[in-house]
Amino acid sequence: MGVEGAMKCVKFSLVFFNFICWLCGLALVVVGIMVQVSLHNTLKIKDVSMSGIPIVIIAVGALIFFIAFFGCCGAWKEHYCMVTTFAVLLTLIIIIEIAAAIAGFVFRNKISPIVNEGLTKMIENYKNGTDDFKATVDQIQENLKCCGVNSSSDWSYLDSDGNSVPDSCCINKTKGCGKGSMKNAGTVYQKGCHDVIENLLKTNIQWVIVAAIVIALVQILGVVFSCLLMKSIRSGYEVM
Repeated sequence: MGVEGAMKCVKFSLVFFNFICWLCGLALVVVGIMVQVSLHNTLKIKDVSMSGIPIVIIAVGALIFFIAFFGCCGAWKEHYCMVTTFAVLLTLIIIIEIAAAIAGFVFRNKISPIVNEGLTKMIENYKNGTDDFKATVDQIQENLKCCGVNSSSDWSYLDSDGNSVPDSCCINKTKGCGKGSMKNAGTVYQKGCHDVIENLLKTNIQWVIVAAIVIALVQILGVVFSCLLMKSIRSGYEVM
């Protein structure tokens, strides 16, 4: 015996909700991957604590993606066990998302020293680095329009004249433009990359926090719908 009246509306609302959950799961995976790429592929920062947040978000997004399908089937077939399992799993995911948002907020204030350490090592290893490594550092400076960690002076070790920077520091890049131009504001970017990258990472992590909180709030509605449908299905069994 299927659900009737208002509960039929709840049933279809839960099916629609699971479609929204499917999209939310996909969104979390995308946001998590974007932050992970920003932290590692671009910046070459290897801090485990920083990578943990996007990895958790990606894992939760993937779980939501598959659990949403499970919940949709349970709601459509009015299967009490499947709907109950869906509600329990969704509650656990909400807890994980809230924990990830809190962790993101905490680590957001610890980015500065991590960025500083990562950039300092990159600049120190630049001179004797591989071509691919140098290309990565050059790409960061060109794309972000910055030079060194805190200023162009961080490159003073690069050449014996103590006044040269990589060509990627140049405002208009040409071969050899960085030679003897460290302090030339008309030729070389004077601001360092630290603040630019820190702000970029904080923005990305902020989006992760916002995404996790918004999706968790939406999922709470799903748990409420699930509980209502579970009660209705159980009542139907008792009548039978």
